[in-house]
Amino acid sequence: MIGIAFVGAGRMGLTHLRNLAALPDVRVVVVADARYEAAEQGRAITRAERATEDIESAITDSAVDAVLIATPTATHAHLIEVAANAGKAIWCEKPIALDLDETQRIVALVHEKRVPVQIGFMRRFDPGYQAAKRKIEAGELGRIETFRALSRDTYPPPLQFLQGSGGIFLDMAVHDFDLARYLVGEVEEVQAWGATLIDERFRQAEDADTAVTLLRFANGALGVVETGRRSAWGYDIRTEVAGSDGKVVVEAAQKTPMTFSRRFGYEGDHFESFPDRFAAAYRLQMEAFFEALRAGLLPSPGPADALETQRLALAATRSWREGRPVRVADVRSTR
Repeated sequence: MIGIAFVGAGRMGLTHLRNLAALPDVRVVVVADARYEAAEQGRAITRAERATEDIESAITDSAVDAVLIATPTATHAHLIEVAANAGKAIWCEKPIALDLDETQRIVALVHEKRVPVQIGFMRRFDPGYQAAKRKIEAGELGRIETFRALSRDTYPPPLQFLQGSGGIFLDMAVHDFDLARYLVGEVEEVQAWGATLIDERFRQAEDADTAVTLLRFANGALGVVETGRRSAWGYDIRTEVAGSDGKVVVEAAQKTPMTFSRRFGYEGDHFESFPDRFAAAYRLQMEAFFEALRAGLLPSPGPADALETQRLALAATRSWREGRPVRVADVRSTR
């Protein structure tokens, strides 16, 4: 049995706790949250031994083998550091930090401490993306030529969230940037544009609500990532990778596998948001983490992946703000 300390029992935390409750050979020792009521709710879901507001004591508990972190972004780096210094295996929601220098410091620390770490880029574990990855690795697409990704959230987030999110490229487009690296390879250069077309609150947050990023990959392929903070028709995620011999397309436009037809037309439904569209991915990423621990392997995606994807997102942010192409390798610091 792997003893778990779970920290951060908010909206996504509860999703992870429900998935943990269904896993074999995993025992949640303690659920910790700054709000005791949230920690107690998480304890009840997993039948953990205890709930607490003392997050650091939960992490260092001697009965804990692995720490799962689903707290607000600003706390990730510190909690990873506490867990790494305690010698615990770590799973953490993305990002490690919004600041590249802090991310680089934490990546160096976990490497020094030799603790296994997985970062929560859950789309990699979606069955569609995993099937696409297998086709690409088998060479069935031939030489990769183009990558296209489109992500539209259903509802714009509140202003308070926007002001601490790092912006549309670091918070939202980062998932498509990670998929670009996962499916095609490293990106050398980006050109990004952003606009406020949806909600004036984004202008208040010095952010964009609509963006397009052009990618030039190291292997010569070209790509485009479209990002939007609102969709009147539902959560909209689509990806295409095309090569000389074929292409793969990953999308899940319909939530319920049923269409209703009448009067020369038909109706279906869409996913509302990421918890239902990527329900399988959230479960599978947890399974992969524990399978890696049991096998003595480093889980993936790890800290180095998080660092390079963040560097790519920062390059896109810099390109938008400065109105010019930016080489990803030139992004060495947030400052």
